[in-house]
Amino acid sequence: MTYEEAKELLSNHGQEQVLKFWETLTEEARAALLGQIASIDFESLERMKGLLNAAPSEGAADEGRPEAVAPEVVEWTDSLYAEAKAVGERELAAGRVAVLLVAGGQGSRLGYDGPKGAYGIGPLSGRPVFYFHSRKVLALCRRHGARVPFYIMTSEMNHEATVACFRENGYFGLDPADVIFFRQGMWPALDADGRILLDQPSHIFMSPDGHGGTLTALDRNGCLADMKRRGIEAVFYFQVDNPMVEIADAAFIGLHTMRKADISLKLVAKRDPKEGVGVVVKRGERFEMVEYSELSDEQANRRREDGELYFKYGSVAIHVFSRVFMEREARKAMPLHIAHKKISYCRDDGTVVKPEKANGCKFEKFIFDVLPDAGTVLNLAFDRAEEFSPVKNAEGNDSPATCRRDLQAKWGRWLGLPEDSQIPLEIDPAYALDADELRSKGIRLESL
Repeated sequence: MTYEEAKELLSNHGQEQVLKFWETLTEEARAALLGQIASIDFESLERMKGLLNAAPSEGAADEGRPEAVAPEVVEWTDSLYAEAKAVGERELAAGRVAVLLVAGGQGSRLGYDGPKGAYGIGPLSGRPVFYFHSRKVLALCRRHGARVPFYIMTSEMNHEATVACFRENGYFGLDPADVIFFRQGMWPALDADGRILLDQPSHIFMSPDGHGGTLTALDRNGCLADMKRRGIEAVFYFQVDNPMVEIADAAFIGLHTMRKADISLKLVAKRDPKEGVGVVVKRGERFEMVEYSELSDEQANRRREDGELYFKYGSVAIHVFSRVFMEREARKAMPLHIAHKKISYCRDDGTVVKPEKANGCKFEKFIFDVLPDAGTVLNLAFDRAEEFSPVKNAEGNDSPATCRRDLQAKWGRWLGLPEDSQIPLEIDPAYALDADELRSKGIRLESL
């Protein structure tokens, strides 16, 4: 992009201020700024400005909408599990399953300077989170004798470090041709008047476009086309901070296939009515995700006749998508969500100000906003102790300490150890992906 092209484009959208320091910039800084301008999705920018100007009256969003009700949530029976597992194994063996990891975050909340996936979580080895995810994918390839492509979404801030982590660790045993990295999209922030904010005279403040941007990024980077070329039908989606996740487990893949679902979600029984997880609801024939903060006190605490929470189950971002559904949604304009934040900005004299209160707006897309477009949605209950222990906080709940504890407890159950066992454990997922595989190798409590 040339300066003249950038100037015309910005002028057409009322953003001339982006170039106000142009005469003071070095050639290198000018080139970088032009590159940022060229990357901006101006169609979405206009939608952001429209959202800033929209001021719906309280309650207007719910006018005329059906009441939110709890949808059917499937719980495993022995026969259903066996049937679904057989179907899923067939799909995996046929090479029709891919794995998609959302890994754009940094480990700053953990006190770690690097990608969250590179944080050492192994209870004994200190191996990184990426190790456990990758070795599970490797185990699937070996078990089913098929390639399972592993798509990893990074961000501008951690892309190079993420790729370096995989290279330095020999891709954790995976074939590099089947590990596909792609970058998440970035969006500018706006001030209250809808103007793009500069955080340096030569730099536009940019932030990730949210996990809902995954679909656009897959399309823009050619990953959806790659999936189609490989014959992929189902895509297992998860986020990096959960080392306990059962990646593309055959029964989940199989039930998704049997139900011909556009999207399938694993849902967990909430620890308490206000646990910070989204809740799947149904309005008429359409599904939606309601953030925990959007539930009223009455809704959050509502009970069934048996005493169970009415909105019992929450989503922890473990999904399976139909590839065809992903392709369709990737080309649609998803809803935008706004967050008011403190954003450093340049004064007219070029000095940088760090505000003491919110002065700008970031915008994101959320992956669950595709739910209303889905024709068939599968909601499947799962056991928290087996599949969910995220690493989010430095201490307390959802911390490295609780994750390591839960990993070792899970492996201990495979071996039949008492719940209060203090025996230190770590099992390479590529050695044993589950308790049955561990037993097949002759590893039992009495052999330790």
